[in-house]
Amino acid sequence: MKIVLDTNCLLVAVKKYSDFYWLWQAFRNKKFVLCYTGEILNEYQEVLSRYFSILVAKNTVEEILFSPNTLPVTVYYNWQLITADPDDNKFVDCAISANANYIVSNDRHFNALKDINFPKVNLLTIDEFRAVIQDKRILD
Repeated sequence: MKIVLDTNCLLVAVKKYSDFYWLWQAFRNKKFVLCYTGEILNEYQEVLSRYFSILVAKNTVEEILFSPNTLPVTVYYNWQLITADPDDNKFVDCAISANANYIVSNDRHFNALKDINFPKVNLLTIDEFRAVIQDKRILD
């Protein structure tokens, strides 16, 4: 299963005592493939360093870069499907280019994708994604 993870979900998942740490552990346990672009990694690093530290941000991005269950994606076309927050389109374009199963996000701007039939991009909240993982019996 391939996913694109919005920064807001990564931010709450890397914190060891977070209720969402299961997501980071599922990534580490290779339960899904994380798709990313350079632009997404830059945002991860910027936001994580703002909320945690530069070292935490660096280590997190390096873990993503060197993990065998990641997929670097090159985007050749910008669909511009989210107008409320155009910065979110980098995640949508990555998902389309990677043919990802889901974008995992708790950002309401992504709800615009539910009304778009082509290209179809499946959106899940972090809690919905947990249910998908559990249904597939791939979460430890």
